[in-house]
Amino acid sequence: MASLRELLSAPRYEVIPAKGTEQAVADWVPAGMTVAVTASPVKGLEPTVELAEKLAGRGYRVVPHLAARSVASDAHLAEIVARLTACGVDDVFVPGGDATHPAGPFDGALPLLERLDAMGRPFGRIGITGYPESHPKIHDDITVQAMWDKRRYASYIVSNVCFDAAGLGRWIQRIRARGVTLPLQVGLAGPAERTRLLRMATVAGASESARFITRHPGWILRFWVPGGYSPDRFLDRAAPVITAPGAVVAGLHVFTFNQLQPAERWRRAALERTGIDQPRLAG
Repeated sequence: MASLRELLSAPRYEVIPAKGTEQAVADWVPAGMTVAVTASPVKGLEPTVELAEKLAGRGYRVVPHLAARSVASDAHLAEIVARLTACGVDDVFVPGGDATHPAGPFDGALPLLERLDAMGRPFGRIGITGYPESHPKIHDDITVQAMWDKRRYASYIVSNVCFDAAGLGRWIQRIRARGVTLPLQVGLAGPAERTRLLRMATVAGASESARFITRHPGWILRFWVPGGYSPDRFLDRAAPVITAPGAVVAGLHVFTFNQLQPAERWRRAALERTGIDQPRLAG
């Protein structure tokens, strides 16, 4: 059972491959922390792999998104695996991906997981997706069954962003009762500047995260309405759920929307609230 202090001490920051992302990580994310790199269904996997290589070279633990529907062929997968392992990546996140049509033979995460298994499991850790607030196109029963089907190939689950602490608790109970025992990284929206979120939401296909926001305008409302969302309030309400022994929550996965300065400032302030002193940030 991880305490809230432990979860805040070493979260994963999710970033979007874009101009300036590498430097923003270097400026604001402490060395040695874990950075997850999203994959765009429009731009493909090259920007993800390229940024993963650069961040690994800077000493970060990097978890690239290996979106199944963006893998063009077995040869393409072999190339990606070779590049990632060459730069020391040993942990990948495998979602199905948002591409309308598969670029190759993998129409979902499970076939890609099976292929990686046949390749001798080149990565020591593999994450799969969970949906505590429901997938926009897939019924909850199917997403829970999918986790069960993928469990033998995976090391952990990353939940999509959840704004409802009680709903998160019910979902965790449900998947545990179903026999899905993989450790869980709880998806958490970091503090976000409203105007930047709106700007991201208007850029069609800018990234997987931006596409999700575009399909879910409720996200924007939660940030825009006064008192609508705060990561502190969510964590306060969710703390009994995510620190319960049976929940098997291993970490926090913070969706930063590339707003790394406010994310890191928030994290350090949250740690101070729990009694952990952090070095002062510049600026």
